[in-house]
Amino acid sequence: MGNEKRKLRWVKLDNAAKIYPAAMRKNWSNLYRISMNLREDVDVQVLQSALEVLVKRFPSIAARLRKGAFWYYLEQVAEAPKIREEYSYPMVFMDKEELGQCALRVIAYKKRIAVEFFHSLTDGTGGLIFVKNLVAEYLEQKYGISIPCEHGIVDRNAPPREEELEDCFPRFAGPVTASRKDTNAWHMYGTEETNGFCHVTCFKIPVEAALAAAHAHDATLTVFMNAVMMQALWNLQKEKTAPGKRLKRIKVLIPINLRNLFPCETLRNFSMYTIPEIDPRLGEYSFREICQVIAHKMGTEFTAKHMSRVIATNVNDERNPLVRMIPLPIKNMVMKAVFDRVGEKKACLNLSNMGQVKVPEIMESYLERVDFILGVQASAPYNVGMTSFGDTAYINIIRNIQEPELERHFFGVLQQHKIPVTVESNQPGGEQTCIV
Repeated sequence: MGNEKRKLRWVKLDNAAKIYPAAMRKNWSNLYRISMNLREDVDVQVLQSALEVLVKRFPSIAARLRKGAFWYYLEQVAEAPKIREEYSYPMVFMDKEELGQCALRVIAYKKRIAVEFFHSLTDGTGGLIFVKNLVAEYLEQKYGISIPCEHGIVDRNAPPREEELEDCFPRFAGPVTASRKDTNAWHMYGTEETNGFCHVTCFKIPVEAALAAAHAHDATLTVFMNAVMMQALWNLQKEKTAPGKRLKRIKVLIPINLRNLFPCETLRNFSMYTIPEIDPRLGEYSFREICQVIAHKMGTEFTAKHMSRVIATNVNDERNPLVRMIPLPIKNMVMKAVFDRVGEKKACLNLSNMGQVKVPEIMESYLERVDFILGVQASAPYNVGMTSFGDTAYINIIRNIQEPELERHFFGVLQQHKIPVTVESNQPGGEQTCIV
Protein backbone atom coordinates (compact mmCIF):
# COMPACT_ATOMS: atom_id res chain seq x y z
CA MET A 1 0.00 0.00 0.00
CA GLY A 2 2.84 2.39 0.77
CA ASN A 3 4.31 2.09 -2.72
CA GLU A 4 0.88 2.66 -4.25
CA LYS A 5 0.38 5.85 -2.29
CA ARG A 6 3.74 7.23 -3.41
CA LYS A 7 2.69 6.77 -7.06
CA LEU A 8 -0.53 8.74 -6.76
CA ARG A 9 -0.57 11.86 -8.93
CA TRP A 10 -1.35 15.26 -7.44
CA VAL A 11 -1.87 18.70 -8.96
CA LYS A 12 -2.30 22.22 -7.63
CA LEU A 13 -5.77 23.66 -8.08
CA ASP A 14 -6.06 25.55 -11.34
CA ASN A 15 -6.78 29.27 -11.31
CA ALA A 16 -10.57 28.88 -11.60
CA ALA A 17 -10.74 26.04 -9.06
CA LYS A 18 -9.24 27.96 -6.13
CA ILE A 19 -12.42 29.87 -5.31
CA TYR A 20 -14.68 26.83 -4.84
CA PRO A 21 -13.27 25.41 -1.57
CA ALA A 22 -13.11 28.92 -0.09
CA ALA A 23 -16.68 29.75 -1.12
CA MET A 24 -18.21 26.67 0.50
CA ARG A 25 -20.67 27.14 3.33
CA LYS A 26 -22.58 24.93 5.72
CA ASN A 27 -25.19 23.63 3.27
CA TRP A 28 -23.74 24.51 -0.12
CA SER A 29 -20.94 23.16 -2.26
CA ASN A 30 -20.45 23.94 -5.92
CA LEU A 31 -21.51 20.74 -7.74
CA TYR A 32 -22.81 19.80 -11.15
CA ARG A 33 -24.12 16.54 -12.60
CA ILE A 34 -23.75 14.91 -16.01
CA SER A 35 -25.75 11.77 -16.71
CA MET A 36 -26.37 9.33 -19.55
CA ASN A 37 -29.45 7.12 -19.79
CA LEU A 38 -28.96 3.68 -21.30
CA ARG A 39 -31.60 1.55 -23.01
CA GLU A 40 -31.27 -1.17 -20.35
CA ASP A 41 -30.90 -1.09 -16.58
CA VAL A 42 -27.36 -0.48 -15.32
CA ASP A 43 -25.33 -3.47 -14.14
CA VAL A 44 -23.76 -1.97 -11.01
CA GLN A 45 -20.97 -4.56 -10.79
CA VAL A 46 -19.83 -3.84 -14.35
CA LEU A 47 -20.07 -0.10 -13.71
CA GLN A 48 -17.85 -0.51 -10.63
CA SER A 49 -15.31 -2.38 -12.73
CA ALA A 50 -15.41 0.36 -15.38
CA LEU A 51 -14.88 3.03 -12.74
CA GLU A 52 -11.78 1.22 -11.48
CA VAL A 53 -10.26 1.66 -14.95
CA LEU A 54 -11.25 5.33 -15.10
CA VAL A 55 -9.62 6.40 -11.81
CA LYS A 56 -6.22 5.37 -13.15
CA ARG A 57 -6.72 7.15 -16.50
CA PHE A 58 -8.03 10.47 -15.12
CA PRO A 59 -5.99 11.27 -11.99
CA SER A 60 -6.97 14.96 -11.82
CA ILE A 61 -10.71 14.16 -11.97
CA ALA A 62 -10.92 10.98 -9.88
CA ALA A 63 -9.32 12.90 -7.04
CA ARG A 64 -9.79 14.14 -3.51
CA LEU A 65 -9.37 17.65 -2.17
CA ARG A 66 -6.33 18.08 0.07
CA LYS A 67 -5.27 21.06 2.17
CA GLY A 68 -1.74 22.47 2.05
CA ALA A 69 -0.17 25.29 4.01
CA PHE A 70 -0.83 27.92 1.32
CA TRP A 71 -3.20 26.33 -1.24
CA TYR A 72 -5.53 23.38 -1.66
CA TYR A 73 -4.52 20.68 -4.12
CA LEU A 74 -5.99 17.56 -5.73
CA GLU A 75 -4.64 14.07 -5.11
CA GLN A 76 -5.61 11.06 -7.19
CA VAL A 77 -7.72 8.55 -5.24
CA ALA A 78 -6.02 5.24 -4.50
CA GLU A 79 -9.06 3.19 -5.46
CA ALA A 80 -12.41 3.75 -7.11
CA PRO A 81 -15.23 5.03 -4.87
CA LYS A 82 -18.23 2.74 -4.47
CA ILE A 83 -21.11 3.22 -6.88
CA ARG A 84 -23.90 5.00 -5.03
CA GLU A 85 -27.65 4.68 -5.09
CA GLU A 86 -29.69 7.70 -6.11
CA TYR A 87 -30.48 10.34 -3.50
CA SER A 88 -33.90 11.93 -3.04
CA TYR A 89 -32.67 14.87 -5.12
CA PRO A 90 -29.54 15.58 -7.19
CA MET A 91 -26.34 17.08 -5.83
CA VAL A 92 -26.88 16.58 -2.12
CA PHE A 93 -24.39 18.69 -0.13
CA MET A 94 -20.82 17.36 -0.35
CA ASP A 95 -19.08 18.19 2.93
CA LYS A 96 -15.35 18.57 3.54
CA GLU A 97 -15.02 15.02 4.85
CA GLU A 98 -16.45 13.61 1.63
CA LEU A 99 -14.35 15.97 -0.49
CA GLY A 100 -11.29 14.70 1.37
CA GLN A 101 -12.12 11.13 0.36
CA CYS A 102 -13.27 11.68 -3.25
CA ALA A 103 -14.62 14.86 -4.82
CA LEU A 104 -16.94 13.07 -7.26
CA ARG A 105 -19.81 10.61 -6.96
CA VAL A 106 -20.89 7.95 -9.43
CA ILE A 107 -24.58 7.11 -9.10
CA ALA A 108 -26.60 4.31 -10.73
CA TYR A 109 -30.38 4.51 -10.93
CA LYS A 110 -32.36 2.16 -13.19
CA LYS A 111 -31.08 3.03 -16.71
CA ARG A 112 -29.10 6.12 -15.66
CA ILE A 113 -25.38 6.55 -14.99
CA ALA A 114 -24.75 9.92 -13.31
CA VAL A 115 -21.55 11.56 -12.11
CA GLU A 116 -21.59 14.52 -9.72
CA PHE A 117 -18.45 16.67 -9.73
CA PHE A 118 -17.13 19.19 -7.24
CA HIS A 119 -16.28 22.08 -9.55
CA SER A 120 -12.60 22.27 -8.49
CA LEU A 121 -12.01 18.98 -10.33
CA THR A 122 -12.92 20.11 -13.82
CA ASP A 123 -15.36 22.14 -15.88
CA GLY A 124 -18.27 20.79 -17.92
CA THR A 125 -16.05 19.85 -20.87
CA GLY A 126 -13.73 17.75 -18.72
CA GLY A 127 -16.67 16.27 -16.85
CA LEU A 128 -18.39 15.24 -20.08
CA ILE A 129 -15.22 13.53 -21.34
CA PHE A 130 -14.99 11.61 -18.04
CA VAL A 131 -18.63 10.48 -18.29
CA LYS A 132 -18.31 9.53 -21.96
CA ASN A 133 -15.32 7.35 -21.18
CA LEU A 134 -16.96 5.81 -18.11
CA VAL A 135 -19.97 4.81 -20.20
CA ALA A 136 -17.73 3.63 -23.07
CA GLU A 137 -15.74 1.42 -20.70
CA TYR A 138 -18.98 0.10 -19.21
CA LEU A 139 -20.41 -0.76 -22.64
CA GLU A 140 -17.20 -2.48 -23.74
CA GLN A 141 -17.09 -4.61 -20.59
CA LYS A 142 -20.84 -5.33 -20.58
CA TYR A 143 -21.41 -6.09 -24.27
CA GLY A 144 -17.95 -6.93 -25.60
CA ILE A 145 -18.01 -4.17 -28.22
CA SER A 146 -15.09 -2.02 -29.34
CA ILE A 147 -15.55 1.76 -29.27
CA PRO A 148 -13.17 3.92 -31.34
CA CYS A 149 -11.22 6.83 -29.86
CA GLU A 150 -13.19 9.77 -31.24
CA HIS A 151 -15.58 12.44 -29.92
CA GLY A 152 -13.73 12.55 -26.60
CA ILE A 153 -13.22 8.80 -26.15
CA VAL A 154 -9.59 8.06 -25.25
CA ASP A 155 -7.40 4.99 -24.82
CA ARG A 156 -8.26 4.14 -21.24
CA ASN A 157 -5.36 1.74 -20.86
CA ALA A 158 -2.81 4.41 -21.76
CA PRO A 159 -1.27 6.69 -19.12
CA PRO A 160 -2.73 10.19 -18.79
CA ARG A 161 -1.24 12.75 -21.14
CA GLU A 162 0.54 15.70 -19.52
CA GLU A 163 -1.46 18.11 -21.68
CA GLU A 164 -4.62 16.90 -19.93
CA LEU A 165 -3.25 17.88 -16.50
CA GLU A 166 -2.11 21.41 -17.40
CA ASP A 167 -3.44 24.54 -15.74
CA CYS A 168 -3.81 26.52 -18.98
CA PHE A 169 -4.76 29.84 -17.43
CA PRO A 170 -1.18 31.13 -16.80
CA ARG A 171 -0.09 30.22 -20.34
CA PHE A 172 -2.78 32.34 -21.98
CA ALA A 173 -2.82 35.31 -19.62
CA GLY A 174 -2.41 38.47 -21.70
CA PRO A 175 -0.21 41.52 -21.02
CA VAL A 176 -3.21 43.72 -20.14
CA THR A 177 -5.82 43.13 -17.46
CA ALA A 178 -9.57 43.72 -17.63
CA SER A 179 -11.73 45.72 -15.25
CA ARG A 180 -13.74 43.84 -12.64
CA LYS A 181 -16.32 46.62 -12.37
CA ASP A 182 -19.84 45.46 -13.14
CA THR A 183 -23.43 46.15 -12.15
CA ASN A 184 -25.65 43.97 -9.96
CA ALA A 185 -28.62 42.04 -11.29
CA TRP A 186 -32.13 41.33 -10.06
CA HIS A 187 -32.31 38.26 -7.85
CA MET A 188 -35.30 35.99 -7.47
CA TYR A 189 -36.68 35.02 -4.12
CA GLY A 190 -39.20 32.58 -2.67
CA THR A 191 -39.95 30.13 0.13
CA GLU A 192 -36.74 28.21 0.71
CA GLU A 193 -36.93 24.45 1.12
CA THR A 194 -35.98 23.81 4.76
CA ASN A 195 -34.59 20.31 4.19
CA GLY A 196 -32.27 21.31 1.34
CA PHE A 197 -34.48 19.64 -1.29
CA CYS A 198 -33.82 20.78 -4.86
CA HIS A 199 -36.52 20.71 -7.52
CA VAL A 200 -35.43 19.81 -11.04
CA THR A 201 -37.69 20.54 -14.01
CA CYS A 202 -36.57 19.28 -17.40
CA PHE A 203 -37.93 20.90 -20.56
CA LYS A 204 -37.54 18.52 -23.51
CA ILE A 205 -37.82 20.26 -26.86
CA PRO A 206 -37.21 19.11 -30.45
CA VAL A 207 -33.90 20.54 -31.66
CA GLU A 208 -35.32 21.10 -35.15
CA ALA A 209 -38.20 23.24 -33.83
CA ALA A 210 -35.90 25.23 -31.53
CA LEU A 211 -33.43 25.88 -34.37
CA ALA A 212 -36.25 27.02 -36.66
CA ALA A 213 -37.43 29.51 -34.02
CA ALA A 214 -33.85 30.68 -33.44
CA HIS A 215 -33.17 31.17 -37.15
CA ALA A 216 -36.38 33.18 -37.45
CA HIS A 217 -34.69 35.71 -35.18
CA ASP A 218 -31.29 35.38 -36.90
CA ALA A 219 -29.92 33.74 -33.74
CA THR A 220 -27.98 30.64 -32.79
CA LEU A 221 -29.62 28.11 -30.48
CA THR A 222 -27.50 29.30 -27.54
CA VAL A 223 -28.46 32.94 -28.14
CA PHE A 224 -32.12 32.01 -28.60
CA MET A 225 -32.41 29.93 -25.41
CA ASN A 226 -30.69 32.63 -23.37
CA ALA A 227 -33.11 35.15 -24.84
CA VAL A 228 -36.04 32.93 -23.84
CA MET A 229 -34.66 32.82 -20.30
CA MET A 230 -34.04 36.58 -20.13
CA GLN A 231 -37.57 37.24 -21.39
CA ALA A 232 -38.94 34.86 -18.73
CA LEU A 233 -36.91 36.61 -16.02
CA TRP A 234 -38.11 40.02 -17.24
CA ASN A 235 -41.74 38.86 -17.16
CA LEU A 236 -41.33 37.36 -13.69
CA GLN A 237 -39.72 40.49 -12.27
CA LYS A 238 -42.54 42.66 -13.60
CA GLU A 239 -45.08 40.27 -12.04
CA LYS A 240 -43.37 40.40 -8.63
CA THR A 241 -42.58 44.13 -8.55
CA ALA A 242 -45.06 46.59 -7.08
CA PRO A 243 -46.43 49.28 -9.46
CA GLY A 244 -44.22 52.35 -9.61
CA LYS A 245 -41.18 50.54 -8.21
CA ARG A 246 -38.04 50.55 -10.38
CA LEU A 247 -37.14 47.33 -12.13
CA LYS A 248 -33.57 46.00 -11.92
CA ARG A 249 -31.24 44.71 -14.61
CA ILE A 250 -31.83 41.23 -16.03
CA LYS A 251 -28.48 39.48 -16.52
CA VAL A 252 -27.64 35.86 -17.36
CA LEU A 253 -24.17 34.37 -17.00
CA ILE A 254 -23.14 32.34 -20.06
CA PRO A 255 -20.05 30.12 -19.62
CA ILE A 256 -17.51 30.04 -22.45
CA ASN A 257 -15.29 27.05 -23.24
CA LEU A 258 -11.85 28.61 -23.70
CA ARG A 259 -10.61 25.53 -25.57
CA ASN A 260 -12.50 26.95 -28.56
CA LEU A 261 -10.26 30.04 -28.45
CA PHE A 262 -6.87 28.74 -27.33
CA PRO A 263 -4.84 25.63 -28.27
CA CYS A 264 -5.31 23.74 -25.02
CA GLU A 265 -6.15 20.08 -24.30
CA THR A 266 -6.55 20.27 -20.55
CA LEU A 267 -9.22 18.25 -18.73
CA ARG A 268 -9.17 20.70 -15.85
CA ASN A 269 -11.12 23.95 -15.55
CA PHE A 270 -10.61 26.15 -18.59
CA SER A 271 -13.69 28.27 -19.04
CA MET A 272 -14.78 31.87 -18.52
CA TYR A 273 -18.09 33.63 -19.04
CA THR A 274 -19.91 36.58 -20.51
CA ILE A 275 -22.90 38.33 -18.91
CA PRO A 276 -25.35 40.01 -21.32
CA GLU A 277 -27.94 42.29 -19.74
CA ILE A 278 -31.13 44.15 -20.49
CA ASP A 279 -31.60 47.41 -18.62
CA PRO A 280 -35.23 48.39 -17.80
CA ARG A 281 -34.23 52.06 -17.60
CA LEU A 282 -34.06 51.96 -21.40
CA GLY A 283 -37.66 50.78 -21.76
CA GLU A 284 -39.21 47.58 -23.07
CA TYR A 285 -37.23 45.17 -25.24
CA SER A 286 -38.62 43.15 -28.12
CA PHE A 287 -37.53 39.52 -28.26
CA ARG A 288 -35.40 40.25 -31.32
CA GLU A 289 -33.68 43.06 -29.42
CA ILE A 290 -32.87 40.67 -26.57
CA CYS A 291 -31.34 38.26 -29.09
CA GLN A 292 -29.27 41.10 -30.55
CA VAL A 293 -28.02 42.17 -27.09
CA ILE A 294 -26.86 38.63 -26.34
CA ALA A 295 -25.29 38.04 -29.75
CA HIS A 296 -23.44 41.37 -29.60
CA LYS A 297 -22.12 40.69 -26.10
CA MET A 298 -20.94 37.19 -27.04
CA GLY A 299 -19.43 38.40 -30.31
CA THR A 300 -17.50 41.18 -28.57
CA GLU A 301 -16.18 39.10 -25.67
CA PHE A 302 -15.85 35.63 -27.18
CA THR A 303 -12.42 36.44 -28.62
CA ALA A 304 -8.93 35.33 -27.62
CA LYS A 305 -7.76 38.90 -27.03
CA HIS A 306 -10.60 39.82 -24.69
CA MET A 307 -10.43 36.57 -22.76
CA SER A 308 -6.65 36.87 -22.37
CA ARG A 309 -7.31 40.12 -20.48
CA VAL A 310 -9.86 38.46 -18.19
CA ILE A 311 -7.49 35.56 -17.55
CA ALA A 312 -4.65 37.98 -16.75
CA THR A 313 -6.81 39.76 -14.18
CA ASN A 314 -7.32 36.53 -12.25
CA VAL A 315 -3.86 35.04 -12.75
CA ASN A 316 -2.02 38.19 -11.64
CA ASP A 317 -3.61 37.93 -8.20
CA GLU A 318 -2.17 34.49 -7.53
CA ARG A 319 1.23 35.47 -8.98
CA ASN A 320 1.62 38.21 -6.38
CA PRO A 321 4.43 37.09 -4.02
CA LEU A 322 2.62 38.51 -1.00
CA VAL A 323 -0.57 36.62 -1.87
CA ARG A 324 1.36 33.40 -2.35
CA MET A 325 2.82 33.58 1.16
CA ILE A 326 -0.48 34.22 2.96
CA PRO A 327 -1.52 31.11 4.94
CA LEU A 328 -4.47 29.17 3.54
CA PRO A 329 -7.00 30.01 6.32
CA ILE A 330 -6.54 33.73 5.70
CA LYS A 331 -6.72 33.26 1.91
CA ASN A 332 -9.99 31.39 2.40
CA MET A 333 -11.51 34.19 4.46
CA VAL A 334 -10.55 36.81 1.89
CA MET A 335 -11.73 34.78 -1.13
CA LYS A 336 -15.01 33.90 0.57
CA ALA A 337 -15.62 37.57 1.41
CA VAL A 338 -14.97 38.56 -2.22
CA PHE A 339 -17.23 35.76 -3.49
CA ASP A 340 -20.05 36.76 -1.14
CA ARG A 341 -19.76 40.42 -2.09
CA VAL A 342 -19.29 40.02 -5.84
CA GLY A 343 -19.48 36.41 -7.05
CA GLU A 344 -23.18 35.79 -7.59
CA LYS A 345 -24.62 39.31 -7.53
CA LYS A 346 -23.73 40.07 -11.13
CA ALA A 347 -26.27 37.71 -12.74
CA CYS A 348 -29.75 36.37 -12.06
CA LEU A 349 -28.56 32.83 -12.81
CA ASN A 350 -26.20 30.78 -14.98
CA LEU A 351 -27.37 29.17 -18.21
CA SER A 352 -24.72 26.72 -19.37
CA ASN A 353 -25.30 25.04 -22.73
CA MET A 354 -22.98 22.10 -23.36
CA GLY A 355 -24.25 21.92 -26.93
CA GLN A 356 -24.77 18.84 -29.05
CA VAL A 357 -23.26 15.82 -27.30
CA LYS A 358 -21.56 13.55 -29.81
CA VAL A 359 -20.35 10.00 -29.20
CA PRO A 360 -18.96 7.31 -31.53
CA GLU A 361 -21.71 5.87 -33.71
CA ILE A 362 -21.54 2.43 -32.06
CA MET A 363 -22.41 4.01 -28.68
CA GLU A 364 -25.52 5.79 -29.94
CA SER A 365 -27.66 2.66 -30.12
CA TYR A 366 -27.05 2.03 -26.39
CA LEU A 367 -27.96 5.57 -25.23
CA GLU A 368 -31.32 7.30 -24.80
CA ARG A 369 -30.43 10.76 -23.48
CA VAL A 370 -27.78 12.98 -21.90
CA ASP A 371 -28.51 15.51 -19.13
CA PHE A 372 -26.53 18.31 -17.52
CA ILE A 373 -27.65 19.85 -14.22
CA LEU A 374 -25.93 22.73 -12.45
CA GLY A 375 -26.27 23.00 -8.69
CA VAL A 376 -28.13 26.02 -7.33
CA GLN A 377 -26.12 29.11 -6.52
CA ALA A 378 -24.99 29.83 -2.98
CA SER A 379 -27.17 32.90 -2.56
CA ALA A 380 -29.68 32.63 -5.42
CA PRO A 381 -32.30 29.91 -5.92
CA TYR A 382 -31.87 28.94 -9.59
CA ASN A 383 -29.45 27.61 -12.20
CA VAL A 384 -29.88 26.09 -15.66
CA GLY A 385 -27.98 23.41 -17.59
CA MET A 386 -28.65 22.40 -21.19
CA THR A 387 -27.55 19.64 -23.55
CA SER A 388 -28.71 18.28 -26.88
CA PHE A 389 -28.52 14.62 -27.80
CA GLY A 390 -29.93 13.21 -31.00
CA ASP A 391 -32.96 15.25 -32.00
CA THR A 392 -33.86 16.46 -28.48
CA ALA A 393 -32.63 19.32 -26.30
CA TYR A 394 -32.81 18.85 -22.52
CA ILE A 395 -33.03 22.05 -20.47
CA ASN A 396 -32.75 21.34 -16.73
CA ILE A 397 -33.86 24.12 -14.40
CA ILE A 398 -32.98 23.56 -10.74
CA ARG A 399 -34.29 25.52 -7.77
CA ASN A 400 -34.25 25.30 -3.96
CA ILE A 401 -37.41 27.33 -3.37
CA GLN A 402 -40.97 26.02 -3.41
CA GLU A 403 -42.53 28.29 -6.03
CA PRO A 404 -42.04 27.20 -9.70
CA GLU A 405 -42.58 30.73 -10.99
CA LEU A 406 -39.62 30.98 -13.33
CA GLU A 407 -40.44 27.61 -14.88
CA ARG A 408 -43.99 28.83 -15.58
CA HIS A 409 -42.74 31.94 -17.37
CA PHE A 410 -40.04 29.99 -19.26
CA PHE A 411 -42.69 27.56 -20.50
CA GLY A 412 -44.87 30.48 -21.52
CA VAL A 413 -42.16 32.09 -23.66
CA LEU A 414 -41.43 28.77 -25.38
CA GLN A 415 -45.15 28.45 -26.18
CA GLN A 416 -45.20 31.98 -27.62
CA HIS A 417 -42.62 30.77 -30.13
CA LYS A 418 -44.74 27.65 -30.87
CA ILE A 419 -42.05 25.24 -29.68
CA PRO A 420 -43.44 21.85 -28.58
CA VAL A 421 -42.41 21.11 -24.99
CA THR A 422 -42.49 18.01 -22.80
CA VAL A 423 -42.00 18.79 -19.11
CA GLU A 424 -40.60 16.34 -16.54
CA SER A 425 -40.04 16.93 -12.85
CA ASN A 426 -38.76 15.27 -9.70
CA GLN A 427 -41.63 16.87 -7.77
CA PRO A 428 -42.84 14.24 -5.24
CA GLY A 429 -46.31 12.94 -5.96
CA GLY A 430 -46.48 14.09 -9.56
CA GLU A 431 -47.96 11.66 -12.08
CA GLN A 432 -45.14 12.34 -14.54
CA THR A 433 -42.38 12.43 -11.92
CA CYS A 434 -38.99 11.72 -13.47
CA ILE A 435 -35.67 12.40 -11.74
CA VAL A 436 -33.27 13.44 -14.48
